[in-house]
Amino acid sequence: MSEPTQPTFLVSAYSDPVVVQINGKANYLNCNTFREFIEKMVGEGKSHIVLDFENCKGMDSTFLGILAGTALELRKQTPPGVLIICKLGERNHELVCNLGLQNLLTIGEDLANCSGDAAEAQFSALKNVEVSDAKNVLNAHENLVKADTENAAKFQDVIAFLKNQVEADETE
Repeated sequence: MSEPTQPTFLVSAYSDPVVVQINGKANYLNCNTFREFIEKMVGEGKSHIVLDFENCKGMDSTFLGILAGTALELRKQTPPGVLIICKLGERNHELVCNLGLQNLLTIGEDLANCSGDAAEAQFSALKNVEVSDAKNVLNAHENLVKADTENAAKFQDVIAFLKNQVEADETE
């Protein structure tokens, strides 16, 4: 599969809050560097992260699981951090709510209200890299269950498959 010409994720790591613009579809085929970037930001103690979904055309469960895991990690900070998602649009809002993530993520309507000085932020592109490691995909789906226990039934087959894949990978 060829890489899209436009990067899916544009990031502003040095703004406060950290801002990520999502373009096109956010899914397991392109979100590995996003996951790494977010983990790095949280690891550096960044406590406010804003995601701009204005140009996002959709997202899959792996990407949503990364968001859930990020929000859970931010809540462990003292004081608790926050992951704010803005300009979702109807379909993406539905995806978030269907998995119960509206209770974990902060949903903002307008980026200007969510991000303070982010409008002037300088953005750089992340490479679109597939999450090819079954362990990371498994972690993302387990995060969805941690976020809302009703997701256990929705993803039980995926989680079982991925656990078997991880075990097989570890015995090789």
